[in-house]
Amino acid sequence: MVYEITEQKKVGLGLIGFGIAFSFLGVILYFDRGLLALGNLFWLTGVGLLLGWQSTWRLFTNVNNLRGTVCFLLGIFLIFVRWPIIGIILEIYGCIVLFGGFWSSVRIFLSQIPFVGWIIQYPLMVLDHLIRGSR
Repeated sequence: MVYEITEQKKVGLGLIGFGIAFSFLGVILYFDRGLLALGNLFWLTGVGLLLGWQSTWRLFTNVNNLRGTVCFLLGIFLIFVRWPIIGIILEIYGCIVLFGGFWSSVRIFLSQIPFVGWIIQYPLMVLDHLIRGSR
């Protein structure tokens, strides 16, 4: 399965990476609100560019994803009103609920990237070797 990577999707992936990096730095630096807010902004913009704006809107407004959307948006709100720890926890839970169906696609996509693919596939190869070796 080959994914077509356009320039817009490359920018979206880069923004998602920057969003994750800024959020990680915000958590490391004692839940700095500015870095967490920048991380959220970059991450949301990256998801919009990667999936497309209409698909992103449908994802967030789908009735089945309502719990994830509410948790994610409540987490962003709590970060802005100076409750960053609870906000990050709610955002992580909201992301897991919202993007739970995408994990297999993300794994396939990441396994095609040269170094990242090896890191993802190596534990699976070791596990497969252990299972087959015990038979």
